[in-house]
Amino acid sequence: MYQVYGNLDTRTFRVLWMLEELGAGYSHIKAAPHSDEARAVNPAGKVPVLIADGVALTDSVAIMSFLADRHGQFTYPCGSTERARQDGFTHFINDELDAALWTAARHSFVLPDDKRVPAVKASLKWEFERSVNELMRRMGEGPFLMGDEMTLPDILAAHCGNWAFGAKFPLTNEAFNAYVKRMRSRAAFKRVRALA
Repeated sequence: MYQVYGNLDTRTFRVLWMLEELGAGYSHIKAAPHSDEARAVNPAGKVPVLIADGVALTDSVAIMSFLADRHGQFTYPCGSTERARQDGFTHFINDELDAALWTAARHSFVLPDDKRVPAVKASLKWEFERSVNELMRRMGEGPFLMGDEMTLPDILAAHCGNWAFGAKFPLTNEAFNAYVKRMRSRAAFKRVRALA
């Protein structure tokens, strides 16, 4: 059984969603970033943290990749062209969607007041919208990013869609909105929401 540290309003949600999709056993320890509970398993205080085989693993995307590889689900085999395409989606979402959202959050409430530049958020929202359009262009015809098979980047993209909604980012791409709505309708997503 895995242990997951982190609150649902962080990237911990992604890890829990992956575990629910996998049907893997876990215990969830609610721990705010930089709390004593978080620092006990990660001296940097960042969440999520997954304890697997007595080892503390950090960074949501690394954790999800580990889980997908270990359980042989929601991923393509290493060395395959499909895996290269999947990794391309993962990196694009991390670099373009997640990065814009995280930078906006930093300039809203994370950084000290004197280090925040609120004006940067307009540019980040523009970048996010442009990146969503590109993601949908790459998606193709299937219900998931890679076609008919759900993979790790689907969880990342849908999580970013949720985050964008909460952060009042523009969500004008109807194909993306419909995609996120489909992902939110999954039973595993609903089970994680119920943990709140």
